[in-house]
Amino acid sequence: MENKIYFDNGSTSWPKAPRVAGAMSDLLTNGAFNINRGNYEGAYEVEGIVLDTREQLARLFHAADSRCVIFTPGITYSLNYFIKGFLQFGDHVLVSGLEHNAVMRPLRQMEACGVTYDVVRTQKDGTVYPEDVEKAIRKNTKAVIMLHASNVCGTVLPIREIGEICRGHHIFFVVDTAQSAGTIEVNMQDDGIDFLAFTGHKGLLGPQGIGGFLISEELNSQMKPYIAGGTGSQSDSLDMPLDLPDKYESGTMNLPGIIGLHAALSYIEEIGLAKIHAKKMELTRYFLERVKEFPGIRIAGKTEVGDRVAVVSLDFVNADNAMMAFELEQEYGIMTRVGLHCAPLAHQTLGTYPQGTVRFAFSAANTMEEIDRCVEGFRELLSV
Repeated sequence: MENKIYFDNGSTSWPKAPRVAGAMSDLLTNGAFNINRGNYEGAYEVEGIVLDTREQLARLFHAADSRCVIFTPGITYSLNYFIKGFLQFGDHVLVSGLEHNAVMRPLRQMEACGVTYDVVRTQKDGTVYPEDVEKAIRKNTKAVIMLHASNVCGTVLPIREIGEICRGHHIFFVVDTAQSAGTIEVNMQDDGIDFLAFTGHKGLLGPQGIGGFLISEELNSQMKPYIAGGTGSQSDSLDMPLDLPDKYESGTMNLPGIIGLHAALSYIEEIGLAKIHAKKMELTRYFLERVKEFPGIRIAGKTEVGDRVAVVSLDFVNADNAMMAFELEQEYGIMTRVGLHCAPLAHQTLGTYPQGTVRFAFSAANTMEEIDRCVEGFRELLSV
């Protein structure tokens, strides 16, 4: 990575938190024991770390109980657990115009099972007004599924106000925190969230392949386990356990991933969300200001630093976006992501479909000097 600049933290964070790799290596080297199966000291020690990680996540998201923390391979799996484990024939859901295919593709599959959905009116900068959510609710609406922050343009949705509307209409609120967890405060209780999907490898600074969801007691009572199998508990029964977290955690868990996530969460607790967010937004503000120097670059979504995370998409009006991304990497070592970002609905909303954008997503490890180097690359490549 020498002489490279990593601006693709919207895909996965890098560098990871300082102790992540070491913690995972220690587990695999000194005793990769399985929990809920092995009845010996090493397995119990690992089980204790898994419990600690649940408690860290419960604190981070202000959940009622650490038992409601369920581990999965990531947000895509978590959202499928809800969409296919809860929704039934005749049910209707609402989504925003910014959703990722992790929501839209399973919903499209569920249309064959009689589930319908509507896209709430979403402004061209990604803004969603709570009153538009309320207007779109039908008698058979069972849930609102929305991301907290866009993976394309960084716009933050008003989840607290939307959560209040959901509570008032007795419908479940599902929130995708892929781009907000580890950066912005998320409070399940105050925000009225019934199902919070998270991933460990982005803002939480952990490894790929580990994520999960947190679920409210009321939703849990109505949701079926989408995956069934061995849990290491109630092994005398052919039925899935109803107790949390076993109800949704069949099979061998990704223990190296959980151990890595535990180390990452410990680091975030030490540094503090406010400090991490402030650094990211300082970089984002500076980047937006510098980009505005170029009339041939269009910023997708909000052009100011308010109500957004550190994700910025650019459309190079007089150049090919894919070529710009390629040349930025080849000539200047700047790594970005170009295309539709698994979110064609969002690009249609933002007016960047089908060409897509070049996305820049910053971490607290990035610097102003790296942004200056990137802007100089723009100047030279665009010959301005």
